[in-house]
Parts: sequence; C-alpha cells; structure tokens
Amino acid sequence: MSHKPNVIIFLTDQQRWDTSSFYGNPLNVTPVYDRMAREGTHFQNAFTCQPVCGPARSCLQTGRYATNTGVHINHIGLPEGSHTLAKSFNEAGYQTGYIGKWHLGGIKPNMEGEPQHPVPAHRRGGYQYWLAADLVEFCSEEYNTVLFDNNDKPVSLPGYRVDATVDAGIRFIDKNKEKPFFLMVSLLEPHFQNTRDHYPAPTGCAEEFTGRWMPPDLAALGGTAHQQIGGYFGMVKRIDEAFGRMLDAVKSLGLDNKTIIAYSSDHGCHFKTRNEEYKRSGHDSSIRIPMAVTGPGFFGGGCVKNMMSLVNLPATLLDAAGLDVPESMEGESYMPVLSGSSDDWADDVFIQISESQIGRAVRTHRWKYGVVATSGDPYNDKSAEEYRDSYLYDLYADPWELENLIAVPQYAKVVQKMEFRLKKRMADAGEKIPTILRPLETRSYEGRWVSDGEADE
Repeated sequence: MSHKPNVIIFLTDQQRWDTSSFYGNPLNVTPVYDRMAREGTHFQNAFTCQPVCGPARSCLQTGRYATNTGVHINHIGLPEGSHTLAKSFNEAGYQTGYIGKWHLGGIKPNMEGEPQHPVPAHRRGGYQYWLAADLVEFCSEEYNTVLFDNNDKPVSLPGYRVDATVDAGIRFIDKNKEKPFFLMVSLLEPHFQNTRDHYPAPTGCAEEFTGRWMPPDLAALGGTAHQQIGGYFGMVKRIDEAFGRMLDAVKSLGLDNKTIIAYSSDHGCHFKTRNEEYKRSGHDSSIRIPMAVTGPGFFGGGCVKNMMSLVNLPATLLDAAGLDVPESMEGESYMPVLSGSSDDWADDVFIQISESQIGRAVRTHRWKYGVVATSGDPYNDKSAEEYRDSYLYDLYADPWELENLIAVPQYAKVVQKMEFRLKKRMADAGEKIPTILRPLETRSYEGRWVSDGEADE
C-alpha cells in the first residue's frame, strides 16, 4: 500500500454557504457536512472566484483565474494544454477519476430534445477514468441519470441522480483502494433542472422545507425563493446524506486516515433576487460557498476565518498530498498557514463576473466593492478598459447586502481604498489596470438623490 494520501473532491453545483447550520440555518439540512467540518478544517469565509458554472470549474481544475484558463464563459472547452489537477496526480502515479458534471467540454445545450454528445477524450482534462457528461441537466432527469463512459457509451444509473452519481464514486473508491487515487465527484445538484426551471428534490423531500425558514436576503427580496426553496433544501439534504454514505464507504475500507476529502461548490444561488437568473453577480448569495476539508493534514484544523478562494483549493490539495504545485497555478496553498509555518495570507478575495456583465469585485471581512464595465460584450470580452462603481456593502452592519452604499458621499474614502485593492487584484490576475468611474448620481444619508455640487458641500 502506498503512503501517498488519496484525494477526493466532492463538488456540488450552486450551493449557498448558508445551507449549513454554521451560519444560522435552523433546519438541520447538512448534519454530515457540519460534523465533517467540525472534525476537519472548515473554511468559514470561502468564495468562488467566478459565479458561473464553466468558468468556476476551469479555475478549480487549473488553479488559475477564468480570464487566464481560456474559459471565461460557459460552453467553452478547456484548452488541451491546460495543466489540470488530473495531470498533476497522473504524473505522481495516481489513478485519476472523474464522475458527474464536467461543463468544460465545449458542448452547447440543445433545447430541441436531440441527444447530447459525449465529451471527446481530448477534452476531459487528463482523467484516466471517466463517467461524466458535459451538461448533466440536458441528458438526464432526477430519476433518470445518464452519463458517458471512457468509450463514449451512455450509461444509465439507478436511483435519484445524487445517489446514482455518488454510488458510482463509491464503486470507484472500492475498486482502487489498493493504490493511491484522485477522484472528483461532481454533482449537478442543487442546481435547477434547466429544462424546467425547477429544483427537483427526491420524492417527499421538498415538503419538509417548504414554508419554513429561508435566508434573510431571500425573505426580503423575494425572487423565486418562496416557490423554490423547499425543493432546493430538499436537494441539499439528499446531497448531505449521500456524502455521508461516501464517508462511511471510505471508513469501512480503512481509508479514512489516508484520504483527504474536500467538499465545496462552484458558486451560490440568489433565486433571481439580484438579476434575471440565479447567479452571475458579485453578491454573497452568488459567490459565497461551503468549503471544508478532512483527512491527513486537515484533522482538527478548526474553523479558519481567513478569506479563502476556490482558486486556492487546487494548490492546497496538491501541497497536502506532498506534490509540487505547478508554476502555472495562480492560487496559493493554504497549508503553510494551516501548519503554522507562515501567517502570510491575503485578507481579501477577488471575483470576476461574466455573461450578465463584465464585472469585478473584491471582498474583505467587512467590505464588498464591485464595478461593472461601461461598455463591451460580457460573452465575448474577458475584461474592459473602463468600469463604473456599482456597489459597496458594509458587511458588518448589513451582512445580507440590502443597502448599497456606493453612492453615499460619506463612504468615498472606503470606496477609494477598495478600488486600490481591486486594481491590485486585477493586476495580479494579469489584467490591465482599468479606469474606474464614480456613480452617475450620489445620495445623502436621508436617501434622497443629490447633485454633485451638493455632495461636495
């Protein structure tokens, strides 16, 4: 038996951070995740670096920002030359496997009902074992799971889609228990079923959560949350139960003390409260995610309050497994901080936004500052030369981001400091430093809109 630790990434899709009881959720939706996070290392302030499925996944596979991965919007294939996590683990002698939703094969959704094409072998990121589909929501339903194998053959899996996918992951773990492996189990849930704009929970599960508690931002802003939150929480509950079965399988095989298991999501969900769909904004409802890791190097790590980005997770896992972090990775390993050998860690996270806007944001523990490009196509243009202030939130006073302070003159110095942070982050990610314009209008503390002259008085 090798001394190399196994590594598993358990990735959900569109899961808010506050589905966990750690953030005041009283519904006990994620007891397994909560227990694992308490026993391992819980990243309390974890954020995606791109609140869109494909771009976020490209960041996770490569440890690079989406403007540099070649996948700044959905339905772009990950370039063949990309140095992915799978390639690093392959080079170290691991058996690598990918199961579930990929969304990096460059396959566009077909709304006319035609069968989805499998992901070509050269678009699979170097994974040796493959049981996946680019867009699971367009080739399967909640009780009709279809994925494609290494030979491009469709494989039907029994059970609710979460269970079917996780069961396939458990079979991979059992088959490869005698050698080091790297496995990524990537669920579609709790993402909505695109073909119906619906959150299809397992039979009977939506009713358990319908009409009960919901996060304060959703309660205040409405959107589609009141109709859909029951199904959403029901999906998360089943995810948690399936995650528990996977943890049990790892333990039953005697692998729990030699397997690193990371749980995270690609982005959050705001239920059409911030724009016309479910993400693609700089609000915490879009960007804040659950993240916890257990296993060697992470047992008893406690609650980490430092800011953690999804782009840092690849380097952290490679480092924890004793592998070299490729120079191409822009994300950094958290292991030196976790081990106590360093306290050098950024106190903010950087977010790039596409498709709904060409947007950029930076978040600290207290402040959220975001800008939107004044021109350009958010589908074709990765970045812009000119942006305008869009929002500023005081997260200590307003954690649910209900009061935008960007146009209040008294916060001008905060905006100036956050703009400096944002420009530095953009430069570090290889972007040109842009011009950032002030809001078109300002307003007083009383809420009335005032002229520039009045604002300067």
